[in-house]
Amino acid sequence: MPRKYSLYEAKAKLSELVRHVREGGQAVTITLHGRPVVELRPIDEDASPKATAERHAELERAGHIFVVEGSASQTKFPLGTRRPGALKRFLEDRD
Repeated sequence: MPRKYSLYEAKAKLSELVRHVREGGQAVTITLHGRPVVELRPIDEDASPKATAERHAELERAGHIFVVEGSASQTKFPLGTRRPGALKRFLEDRD
């Protein structure tokens, strides 16, 4: 079985790919427009929660991830300024 699949092929064969990775232990690369974008690989069974927490802290220190306080439902995103006549402006812009 090849180790590179296009996204189209991977969607059609996902169960088969997961089985191949799980049983064969080899990673599979998924490409988009010929460029590798995702890798399916077996999970290290020996990865402890402590190792995961350490990795999380490392990513946070590097600035790759950040902690958001509160739940997603409590987070308020600022909305744009409401101005009357949005539909009218939209229709005028189309002409």
